[in-house]
Amino acid sequence: MQIMTDSPIRFPGLFGDWAFTASSKALDIGNGIYWYGILIALGLVIAIWWCMNQKSKYGITEDDLLDSVLWGIPCAIVGARIYYVLFYLDQFKNSDGSFSFRKAIAIWDGGLAIYGAVIAVVIVGICISRHRGYKLGAMLDLAVMGLLIGQCIGRWGNFMNREAFGAETTLPWRMQLTTVTGQLVEVHPTFLYESLWNLVGLLLIIFVVSKARRFDGENTWFYFLWYGIGRFWVEGLRTDSLYLFNWTIGGQPIRVSQALSLVMVFVSLFMLYYNIKLHPHKPEELYVNIVAARNAAAAEAAVAPAAESPAQATPTEDAPAVSSEPEAPSQKDTSGETPTEDPS
Repeated sequence: MQIMTDSPIRFPGLFGDWAFTASSKALDIGNGIYWYGILIALGLVIAIWWCMNQKSKYGITEDDLLDSVLWGIPCAIVGARIYYVLFYLDQFKNSDGSFSFRKAIAIWDGGLAIYGAVIAVVIVGICISRHRGYKLGAMLDLAVMGLLIGQCIGRWGNFMNREAFGAETTLPWRMQLTTVTGQLVEVHPTFLYESLWNLVGLLLIIFVVSKARRFDGENTWFYFLWYGIGRFWVEGLRTDSLYLFNWTIGGQPIRVSQALSLVMVFVSLFMLYYNIKLHPHKPEELYVNIVAARNAAAAEAAVAPAAESPAQATPTEDAPAVSSEPEAPSQKDTSGETPTEDPS
């Protein structure tokens, strides 16, 4: 189903005939500045701001966080694009069947896959954590909150592009679009489903999971569990899914995102069960507590030499102070006679 570019968007079950008619292009400069890119950038800015304000709760320094951001964001974009291109190769071929590198790098036309971004971020995180010496689980626990913020906002870029919608439906919140043939279709607003699902997941991590975090990585595994469940459901409604080559199960093509979602859900459940029930952790094993103990020990070591240095003696009544200056010699009587009292 091909939707007309900048098709009017209506929600007839909620707002009647009112139509959203904004263009997908925000500014007509050069090749154009699209709302898709603006919203992704906005999500990144808010995500970084949030992580900067929360970093101390996870023992992460500003330098470590900024290094991760500077390496992670470009790699995430590249990973998201590579993932999308690999599973949509036919879209990136020339008329003679050869691969078009120009089409592959044209991310302004859309086509980023979140799983590719997640894979890239994890790889970058492993490399940087080994180099900088912090615990990967602590950094990822912080990063997944930023990721959810970016996903919540970024999905509205799909809305502006009139993409990532679902199958036709008659539900009250259905979204109405116009195809290139002029036909009106009413579909699931799956972009909205995923945005709201991610928002709920973010609130759960902030107000529930992170408040009682028992091990580094708990936020992360909860994210994979929550997002895996939601993405499996949403992907089943979409009409533009990525498929696993030509593989099928029971005659039905395998949706890549659903397959990965199932793997994520089962692995996350196992890791949460293992770290909470089978191998419970002590509070002092959290990286933030390790850093706090390390800083306290360093501060104590810095104070110790000063405390051990001998203190200067202070004069007291029991031990009069001895002057360091030479005592003036006593005067002698030059007459050689012993002075006597005046008889008067």
